Amino acid sequence: MNPMLIIGIAGGSGSGKTTVADRLRQKFGPDVTVMRHDDYYRLQVGKTYEERAAVNYDCPEAFETELMVRHIEELKQGNSVECPVYDYTVHNRSSETKTIRPSRVLIIDGILILAEETLRRIMNIKIFVDTPDDIRILRRILRDVNERGRTLDSVINQYLSTVRPMHELYVAPSRKYADVIIPEGGLNDVAMDMLTSRIAEHLQKY
Repeated sequence: MNPMLIIGIAGGSGSGKTTVADRLRQKFGPDVTVMRHDDYYRLQVGKTYEERAAVNYDCPEAFETELMVRHIEELKQGNSVECPVYDYTVHNRSSETKTIRPSRVLIIDGILILAEETLRRIMNIKIFVDTPDDIRILRRILRDVNERGRTLDSVINQYLSTVRPMHELYVAPSRKYADVIIPEGGLNDVAMDMLTSRIAEHLQKY
């Protein structure tokens, strides 16, 4: 069985890490699979919408990381997995799942993936996307209002109450674990070229 190259892409909310992952997937097609840590938010059972909206989604306890680790190990063994799907509009997992099949390159995307030792141990390359706070909050506002059905007030309140303090507590310190720090994410063409070359080298070898 050919080895799987596992790349972790972390960074604060709105940093551009998803853009990096998506550009790599578009470049290499089915040879690259992307898994989102966000899809592994824990299922919220027996809570109202208001109670779910008030949950701190920016701390490690919010994620079922142990399930993600098991799924990655299954993919490494050549097995497909049924990944949960998170619905941002209702602050809960969807009833649907999506099938993820093994590929030669796996990208893991998430704000806290470098803060989790169990995930760090299985990564071959650890990347932190470093983007100024003002740019990140503006991107988050546009995304959450336009794509996730949130109000401006709710985005700002969530940012001040949990996103910003958890970023300072967990996300920003995790950059020390990165092998590579990329300013501006997918907009950094030099860094993208380096990543593209590394993936192409792996694909050519295996």
